[in-house]
Amino acid sequence: MENTADQNAEATMRHVIYDRFGERDVLQVVSADVPVPGDDQVLVRVHGAGLNPIDWKTRKGLGFAARQIENSLPWTPGYDVAGEVVGVGANVTTLAPGDRVMGMVGFPAGGGGYAQYALAAADELAIVPEELDLVSAGALPLAALTAWQALFEMAKLESGQKILIHAGAGGVGHFAVQFALERGAHVIATASASKRDFLAELGVHEVIDYRNTDIAEECYGLDVVLDLVGGDTGKRSLHTLGEHGVLVTIPTVTADEIISAAEEMGLRAHGMTVRPDVFHLDEIAELIEDGDVKVHIEKAFALDDVAQAHELLEGGHVRGKLVLDCR
Repeated sequence: MENTADQNAEATMRHVIYDRFGERDVLQVVSADVPVPGDDQVLVRVHGAGLNPIDWKTRKGLGFAARQIENSLPWTPGYDVAGEVVGVGANVTTLAPGDRVMGMVGFPAGGGGYAQYALAAADELAIVPEELDLVSAGALPLAALTAWQALFEMAKLESGQKILIHAGAGGVGHFAVQFALERGAHVIATASASKRDFLAELGVHEVIDYRNTDIAEECYGLDVVLDLVGGDTGKRSLHTLGEHGVLVTIPTVTADEIISAAEEMGLRAHGMTVRPDVFHLDEIAELIEDGDVKVHIEKAFALDDVAQAHELLEGGHVRGKLVLDCR
């Protein structure tokens, strides 16, 4: 059976590449042929491509993903896509042209999201709820999956537990606070004072301004800490845990030192790396459909403004998510 493709699809597309690691000026927008899906792949006309901290770190040559791609440059970044299926491979039976889909794709060595068209494995994609526009949906997969897996696989968060979420207003954080609230936890989040109202609107029980409060003096006996900051913040947060509490730290660069510090104190701490999981995405999509979770987009950028998007991303104080509008 031949590939089924939308006859209206263009022959060429625009996408972002970099041919060397470096600062934002290595990002280029170039033209290329629209790719053809393999037997188990889907071709997506991309509407939204999410921006994540791993994107700028990898662009600079930092972290494990950079090691995966250093011999494959030039490379198109982007692990988050949402859009419309326009072609399917011979073995794909679960999706068809016209389906609205989102997914965390090509992780870690494939990427390809910063583009007008992207290839994805069929089993990486979930159906986008009608309540969510496709540009916003592009910002969801990696951050939401990180929050979901940290809370429910690593920390085993349960109803009635008390959790502290650092950087609660950020990309992963704003999903984590909503998931934890939906699960019935008591949620404390750190953020700057300017983000207090945003977190209050999400339903957070207590917001702590990290700039003028020592978290170890403010919190104690916690069941879970989700550390999205790392370093000294993660180590200091160990003092807030109860005897049977657990800390999950996301930044990989400081995870080992935080885990070692926890062991010395007789406490539990884990690092983690997010992975694609379409079943988790389906569960998250249901929460969006029911109105229990919202995706907050601080700003959408055109493909040509990708360097500006990375500048804001690197600043580290985004409220919710940034996304490329690839239409």
